[in-house]
Amino acid sequence: MPGALMSPATALRICIATRDAALLPGVQESLASVFHITLVNTCAEFLSLLEETPFEAVIIDLDTAGESSEEVIGRLKELRQVNGDMVMLAFTRSYNKRIRRRAEQAGVEDFLVSPFNFADLRELLQHHLELRHREIEDRALRDQVLTRCSFCGLIGRSEPMRRLYDAISRVAQGSTTVLLRGESGTGKELVAQAIVACSPRRDKPLVSVNCSALPETLIESELFGHEKGAYTGAHESRPGQIELAHGGTLFLDEIGNLGLEMQSKLLRTLEQHTVQRIGSKVPKRIDFRLITATNEDLEAAVHSGRFREDLYYRINVVPIILPPLREREADIPLLIDHFLSFYCRANNLPLKRLDADVLEILEDYHWPGNVRELENVVQRLVLMVPSDVIHARHLPQHILCNSTAKNEALLIPENGIVFDEEMASIEVAYLQAALRRTHGKKRAAADLLHIEPRRMKYLCHKYHVRG
Repeated sequence: MPGALMSPATALRICIATRDAALLPGVQESLASVFHITLVNTCAEFLSLLEETPFEAVIIDLDTAGESSEEVIGRLKELRQVNGDMVMLAFTRSYNKRIRRRAEQAGVEDFLVSPFNFADLRELLQHHLELRHREIEDRALRDQVLTRCSFCGLIGRSEPMRRLYDAISRVAQGSTTVLLRGESGTGKELVAQAIVACSPRRDKPLVSVNCSALPETLIESELFGHEKGAYTGAHESRPGQIELAHGGTLFLDEIGNLGLEMQSKLLRTLEQHTVQRIGSKVPKRIDFRLITATNEDLEAAVHSGRFREDLYYRINVVPIILPPLREREADIPLLIDHFLSFYCRANNLPLKRLDADVLEILEDYHWPGNVRELENVVQRLVLMVPSDVIHARHLPQHILCNSTAKNEALLIPENGIVFDEEMASIEVAYLQAALRRTHGKKRAAADLLHIEPRRMKYLCHKYHVRG
């Protein structure tokens, strides 16, 4: 039954995958006059067709578009991975809720049970196409905003970020050693990448080493390399990360965690512009730019003897301080938009949005983990919230507990409160708590609440509270 029905030349392209020829009159009458309709027998045929022809939507018969409904649902997952923006509708002649649930999990937007009214199907299809069109337009608009408010992968338009962009632009053109300073999670590696992207070394190697991630027994071999037989287990010669950065840039993250012995060797490399592998007697000339990063107080480390003073002056030529997220609150909505869009796309999910209260709560939070913490929270919300709208109740408890905006939202929810009833419930709660504390003695409870015994007696009678 594969083929195309007569339809307007400029209409949206829709594919219907079914072997049920009885559906053709309804398709012809209700859909072909509005959409460019292509008919195929199976999902597998549609997948092959999709390689050459773009489609805005597909309508799939779960009962006949494959050997079994299980096979069809598997194909739905493939289709969603191939095209995350395509609208997918499905129908079946079964009332089995498990099949419907699995189809929705595979990415189907809506579901019908046959026999159905084709006029209803047309309206449903148009509704979802309009929604998807708005989503795509909104995403494009957000991408434009992010493009205007970003710099080499860094996102933000706040004054601290503008100063950071200016500093990156100024240091990028030279080969001066740069020290990036900032709290954990502020994006020091992204800044290092931005410096390289703007520099003459952009097409040369960028070698990144996290000095805190390697044990002391491996750090020397990792940085400087070794010759075959230099130590037990050294079965072949291997260049170190410094050697691999020749001509390019070496980024040493968490440099404050280097031991004193490694600090001494690194200092010698910087002074002599050479590197010597373990087990070798021949130093190699190396040309690289050094960018280091730390969240430690290096001055205190120098004072306590944990960091060499001469190395400190070698790496602290141009210090760049990265602002914490709490000092760039204006960037929080931009970052949230970026992470929502990124993780929804990555997981083939419809674009989610935040309730207004949620954004207020997130802007109110102090973000001790900075951008990394914000990214993790957004990723968790994208994966764990089943609805398209993220509400305050979905947020992690530690964020809610630290939010004044959340407390206001809890005091007065969206649908409001009956003030007298709320006040009465609070009075009853205090009366009961005081009576429990005083083992039912009303006079003692009145003293605890700092009210007259007569009033205590009246309130207990009013609310039917027994001592």
